[in-house]
Amino acid sequence: MKRFIFVLLFLINGFTSSTFAAQDLYQFKEPQREARFLELTQQLRCLVCQNQNLAESNASLATDLRTQIYQQIQQGKSNKNIVDYLVARYGNFILYNPPVNRHTAGLWFGPFLVLLLGLSYLIYYVTRIKK
Repeated sequence: MKRFIFVLLFLINGFTSSTFAAQDLYQFKEPQREARFLELTQQLRCLVCQNQNLAESNASLATDLRTQIYQQIQQGKSNKNIVDYLVARYGNFILYNPPVNRHTAGLWFGPFLVLLLGLSYLIYYVTRIKK
C-alpha cells in the first residue's frame, strides 16, 4: 500500500508540474519576434528560482520579466537593448553567461584557482610521502 501511494504521489507531482505549469500566452504578429522572445527568456535567469530560466519559471517575478521583454520586443527594441535594461535593473546575476570583469572574476577564475591549489597540495603530499 505504501508503495502504491508513493507511486501515485510521484505521478501526480510529475503530471501537475509539467501539465499545469504557468504558461503565458503572448501573441506575436511575426515569427521572428516570437523567436527572439523565446531566445531571450531562455538566456535570462529567474532571480527567485533555483537555476531556472525565465521561460521555465512559474514565479510571479519571472512572469513580470517575461511581460517586460514582450513589451520591449513589441516596441521594436533590440535584444541588446533589452538585456542591457535588465542588467542595469537587476545586475549581472540575471545573465547565465555574465561578462568577465572585476565583479565576476571569481565566478570565471575561482574554479581554476581551487583546482590549481588542490593539485599543488596533492603534488606536495605525494612527494612528501615518497621521502
